[in-house]
Amino acid sequence: MAQTSCLKSKNNLPFSELFQDELIAGFSNRLSGNMSLNYADTRESLANRRSFLGSLGIDHRGLVCAKQIHSANIKRAGLFEKGAGALAYQTALADTDAIITNENNLPVAILSADCLSIFLYDPASRSIGLVHAGWRGTQEKIASKTIAAMSSEFNARPEDIRVFLGPAIRSCCYQVNEEFQDKFREGLLLRKGDFFLDLAGINKQQLSHCGVDPAKITDCSVCTACLNKEYFSFRKEASFCGRIMSVMMLNYGGIYGSEKNRACR
Repeated sequence: MAQTSCLKSKNNLPFSELFQDELIAGFSNRLSGNMSLNYADTRESLANRRSFLGSLGIDHRGLVCAKQIHSANIKRAGLFEKGAGALAYQTALADTDAIITNENNLPVAILSADCLSIFLYDPASRSIGLVHAGWRGTQEKIASKTIAAMSSEFNARPEDIRVFLGPAIRSCCYQVNEEFQDKFREGLLLRKGDFFLDLAGINKQQLSHCGVDPAKITDCSVCTACLNKEYFSFRKEASFCGRIMSVMMLNYGGIYGSEKNRACR
């Protein structure tokens, strides 16, 4: 069985478990195998998806994936998009780096290998968003724009939204050149003459500035570069690098909730 990482909250309970049968959410790791249908060795990717998503109680055939381009483009997924990118990369949502939905039992996913996954859940409007935030998307404030899209589409209020930050390269390892001083006013750390980018920290600030309660932002604090034996890291592996999957699904009244919660304990 593929190893699953459940989203942790400040009280050490899985993020999904806080809401019982309302939400299924999790991210894979290297042990789960490559989840990409387009990068690195993809021969086992569909089997990896089936195993990982099956451990969460999700049918991999209904997954909604995106062709990520490091943009701030956001798409709303409905039942018409069910299965987009699930079995073939060519069918994924084009030019998209964040997916929002309020459809029950519609799993959405993003893939990453150093970039930050951001899980957004509003229990009041019963809507979710899943964001792929690299430095380019972060520079364009993709997380804030996704909050705005959820507000526009679902009447979600930023103060109600719960946030979880998934695995990503952290400021301990994310060395950048001095030109980044022109890209980010905050979030750059100078150590021994070298600049390091705090990708998670910048996104936390952006979310707070758009009205998200900082107390409702939880960070798993996993550095994919430091823990390269457990997670894929593009910085460490370049073109040979596989991808982990972050996935989220509303599960109100769904049949999978109790099984998933037991699996994550």
